[in-house]
Amino acid sequence: MMDKYSLLHKIGIYLSLGLFILFMLLPFVEMFVASLRPITHLFSRPELEVGETMGFLDFMSRFWSDTMSFQAYRDMWVTVPQLPRYIFNSVFIATAVTLLSMCFIIPAAYAYARFDFRGKTTSLTLFLAVNMFSGAVLLIPLYKLLRSYGLLNTYWAMIIPGVAFLIPTGIWLLKSFLEKIPYELEEAAFVDGASRLYTLRRVILPLAVPGLIVVSVAMFIGAYAQQFLFAITFNQNRDYMPLPAGIFEFVGYQTVLWNEMMAASLIGILPVLLIFLFMQKHLISGLTAGAVKE
Repeated sequence: MMDKYSLLHKIGIYLSLGLFILFMLLPFVEMFVASLRPITHLFSRPELEVGETMGFLDFMSRFWSDTMSFQAYRDMWVTVPQLPRYIFNSVFIATAVTLLSMCFIIPAAYAYARFDFRGKTTSLTLFLAVNMFSGAVLLIPLYKLLRSYGLLNTYWAMIIPGVAFLIPTGIWLLKSFLEKIPYELEEAAFVDGASRLYTLRRVILPLAVPGLIVVSVAMFIGAYAQQFLFAITFNQNRDYMPLPAGIFEFVGYQTVLWNEMMAASLIGILPVLLIFLFMQKHLISGLTAGAVKE
């Protein structure tokens, strides 16, 4: 495909892609550099004062120095002893939200993809409308509801709202994948005497595996990212605290351990990064499924 472009156009395309990737990765690079720098060096000002001159090496020394080390990655486990528990809680909550969400998303998306019923378009529109509202809008009603059922300070206090907010998005995503599967395959199964449920389980879902993986990963990332708001509102028990809320223990009364906080944040990104690395092949095939109209 790139053969149709001239050398100048190719150079421009690669430069643009490189600048875009650099722009996307720059915050993570800054986080990593900040995690290596000691507190005394962390707040040194890299910019020049008015009228100040400085050599390039002196200027770069304000970003990088010989005092940098991985000490913050060792100290953070001592500063916050429950950090492993917080990481486990985040992964557990995100996994539980993903599994429960998919239990509702699969049959609902199949129904919207295969059946015509009254209110179908209206309900799909309402699903999109739900995503327009932030979870903060419903914090007080959700708090009262969870308190009435005795679910505060439990895993369920963060799992149930996460499932409720992610289901509409998951239905829309999976519905588009299921619509790409030819209906003739189901008709052939019906002719052989298969039931609707058997056809869904044995015919449709195996063909929709790339789409299921894409939706599951999207649900996991969404659940992993929205834990902070629900955790600080519905949970006061450290045993159930996820990493986004537990990371605030690096904030003291008189100081903030920014280098250790950045190190813990990078460690917290690893579960999502590992998922992308191990499922990269399936994600690419799932994202490109149905991209070409036949």
